[in-house]
Amino acid sequence: MDYSKQEFERLFKDSYPHMYRMAFSMVENADDAKDAVQHVFAQIWRNKPRVADDSIRGYLLAATRNQCLHTLRSRQLQRQIEDEFRQDIAASENEERKELLRQLQQVIDNNLTEQDRRVLSLHYDEELTYAETASVLGISASAVNKHISRSLAKIRQTLKSAK
Repeated sequence: MDYSKQEFERLFKDSYPHMYRMAFSMVENADDAKDAVQHVFAQIWRNKPRVADDSIRGYLLAATRNQCLHTLRSRQLQRQIEDEFRQDIAASENEERKELLRQLQQVIDNNLTEQDRRVLSLHYDEELTYAETASVLGISASAVNKHISRSLAKIRQTLKSAK
């Protein structure tokens, strides 16, 4: 296949629609389909494979199919890499979260009174309201509010000074 520029342009105009339709049906993306067909024609122009004129249409469709399969494999590989990356980030974030929770628990254990820890536990862990927490501990709701406010201030101050 040693085409002149005009013959190559005619081949392109005659074959492009069929190649594009097949490519689009495989890759289901207009840009990827156009890229696949363009790649095939670029390869043909550069390499000038020896193909009989009566076999050229089959050759072009086979080359387009192979290029589309390459595109699909590349997409699958890209998705796998992205999934692994997301999993690595999630694992890293989970470890960071565990470390922060461990540090927070250490601050709570080392800097708050037993009563403050019980109030926080009932309110945040058990999700009790101020009134429910007060009832369980036999103190007033305003006392629960003071314990929580004072405890959070201590925690903030301790974490701030630890930085």
